[in-house]
Amino acid sequence: MARHRQTTGRGASSSASGLVRPHRPRLSEPDELARFAGGEDPQEVAAAASRLAHALVAGGRAEEDPEVVERLVGLVRELGVETLAELWADAPPVSLAGALWRLYALQEATARDGERWAAWYRAGHAAHAARAVAGAVEPPGPDELRRLTDTILTGAYRSEIDVAFERAGAYGRVVALGQVEHAAAAEAADPALAAGLTRRAARLVSTSEALEEAARAFRNGSLD
Repeated sequence: MARHRQTTGRGASSSASGLVRPHRPRLSEPDELARFAGGEDPQEVAAAASRLAHALVAGGRAEEDPEVVERLVGLVRELGVETLAELWADAPPVSLAGALWRLYALQEATARDGERWAAWYRAGHAAHAARAVAGAVEPPGPDELRRLTDTILTGAYRSEIDVAFERAGAYGRVVALGQVEHAAAAEAADPALAAGLTRRAARLVSTSEALEEAARAFRNGSLD
């Protein structure tokens, strides 16, 4: 797929002056999105999820109203993470739908367990390059990380989406490194906790790798 700026794909209307102006993008209401998630045909659900991801990004980038983008950033809070998971969690990792799901999943996990995510992020401070790309305030607490994930999602809808994917990937790498540090510290006293943290870190690194690959795919025009 050749890289191009997303458009809403909707029709155009003529103003009184004769200029053709695009319709403002229409965002689906929460109950409509929930119906997408509740579909019975997996192929139809997958196709609808992909179309929805492209439509949301196109709408956010075309829309000049900051309240619309704010609503998109808060989508998981409005719909619930379970609904978005039904829509996008099974999408290919290197796809627009799959990458958006990972952005929202990081946002939700950070908001749900902010103290521990902040502790892991601080413990991962040795990842200087990744920390700089992620852009968190130093030293970050739960509120700072929540604002960071919101800012990353805002960037996906308002600026370069590949940069948003890279920032989210860097954020995940710093947190994963912190989880490994915590696992090492807990190894002697609580091997089960250490093993669980190590597995979480591995999954988070996989998430970061998928987001970084999605950024590269967007740049070369192959992100579906």
